[in-house]
Amino acid sequence: MATGERLRAVDLAATAGMSVQQVRNYVDLGVLPPVRRTDSGYRIFTTEHARALAVARRMAEGHGWVRTREIMAAVHRGDLPAALAALDGGHAELDRERADIQRALGAFETVVASPAAAGPAPRRPARIGEVARLVGVRTSQLRIWEARGLLRPERARGTGYRVYDEAEQRAAQVVALLRRGAYPFDIIAAVLAELRTTGSPQRVRAELARREQDLHRRSLRRLRASAALHDYLRHRESLD
Repeated sequence: MATGERLRAVDLAATAGMSVQQVRNYVDLGVLPPVRRTDSGYRIFTTEHARALAVARRMAEGHGWVRTREIMAAVHRGDLPAALAALDGGHAELDRERADIQRALGAFETVVASPAAAGPAPRRPARIGEVARLVGVRTSQLRIWEARGLLRPERARGTGYRVYDEAEQRAAQVVALLRRGAYPFDIIAAVLAELRTTGSPQRVRAELARREQDLHRRSLRRLRASAALHDYLRHRESLD
């Protein structure tokens, strides 16, 4: 497949700022098209390898090197369905991440808007029965949430009774609120982790908004990478 003007391996490597050995490794991994060899055994690189290398670098900017190697190797062995499946997987990851951010943002909006979760919790430590009454659930439900790692009550010395400090009472209120809103446990766990880190729903909301903007940027990079791959596939078709 590799045709076009010949290039020295050192020149090809220089265009990408890498070593000649890295270029050889890319050939072995399938990131670059197969090479022909001279009668004396030297690899023959051409402008087609330079084109593939430029596409691979653009792909890596959007999809990362692991997926790029998978996609380019599939293309160069003629397995287009495998290449497209890997490409779709990359875009699907962003879609799931976007959905998770939106769900988490919705959860925080619920927390911020709720007087029960935003208002003051009792300042003194409380036992499990008091906390259950505070949040409106059974004690067994609090134990389930604890088993899932959502709550972290301390244990009283001597008796072993669960004791919830102010922070854990607030956490119990948040869990109860979000469960009533049918939020899944993974989102609730993410909400609690952020709240325990920042201590402020408003700050968490701002951080999630920042992550959403970062996701937009990564999505655009991935789109540009996929466009570069599309152009590369069309070019290869023209050579057949």
